[in-house]
Amino acid sequence: MDGREEQVEGPVVRHGRPIFGWERKPHGWCRGDACIPGFRAAEAETPDGVDLAGFAGLLGRVAVVDPDERLIAVGDAQRLGPDEAPDFTLDGFSLREARGSKIALVFWASWCGCRYDLAAWDELHDELSPGGLTVVSVSLDRDPGDARPWIEGLGHPSLIDAEGSVAELYNVVNVPTVVWIDEEGRIARPQDTMTATDTFREMNGLSSEDAKNALRRWVLDGESGLTPEAVREHLRIPTEEERRARLHARLAAWLFRRGRTAPARGHARKAAELAPHDVAVRRSLMPLSGVDPFGDEYFRLRDELEAGGVPLYRPLPDWSRGAQAAEAGA
Repeated sequence: MDGREEQVEGPVVRHGRPIFGWERKPHGWCRGDACIPGFRAAEAETPDGVDLAGFAGLLGRVAVVDPDERLIAVGDAQRLGPDEAPDFTLDGFSLREARGSKIALVFWASWCGCRYDLAAWDELHDELSPGGLTVVSVSLDRDPGDARPWIEGLGHPSLIDAEGSVAELYNVVNVPTVVWIDEEGRIARPQDTMTATDTFREMNGLSSEDAKNALRRWVLDGESGLTPEAVREHLRIPTEEERRARLHARLAAWLFRRGRTAPARGHARKAAELAPHDVAVRRSLMPLSGVDPFGDEYFRLRDELEAGGVPLYRPLPDWSRGAQAAEAGA
């Protein structure tokens, strides 16, 4: 849960033990001022104790249990919405503590060509920070060592989301993905495919200059290009299947790191079945399983998605449509 690990006695916790920071009171389960009434908590309580997966459900969380490996993964509650970007703390950076600054949250990975854009994002951070922008890059590498060579010497906050918890919060299904967050902590631009260089323009068809100019307009003129209604329309809220897929991916990563390859592959397959379109989940597990994320397996994944009509890149229409129209008229 939230990328943290803790030992529990089993999928059923004996009565009298706290769960996820919640404690049983006479009238229900409470943490601070929040309480779950006893009649609702009864859904997860058994004569032997409290069912962890059932209790997670009461909190709006999804859980995946592997009884054979004695593992359970519990996701965060679904908090993605335009009115308040989900808070997180990672590698010493707190999104909430960055309030008062515009944030460009840039998701990338070493297994994506977008790794070559990091220096350009750093330049944008330097250029626009006087206007109130902070670029925050988030690597989706499962092995932090794969990301570190690419972020050495960068001036902006450069984070590594090895457990996929921030990608889960923001429903990131591929990289590069950029989310804009305004000074009040609201989402000004939901998940958008934006590049900072034209290194792979022949592949993705996107103009980095148009993307950067859109960012400059937002920072300097306050024009995000989207109305609040459009933000709500384009914001991709995760489905339960996507949430479960990410938990299976967490278990797969945990098992791969400990050399338990067979069950790890089983969870990776289940993640792919639940969310076949989630390139971030599927490709991020390749290096841990000994598969080249730039090799044949990745191109088979691309072919599979293209045959199914699933887009690899998902740019929002306001700036990318203008670029396409300009090219058509040239």
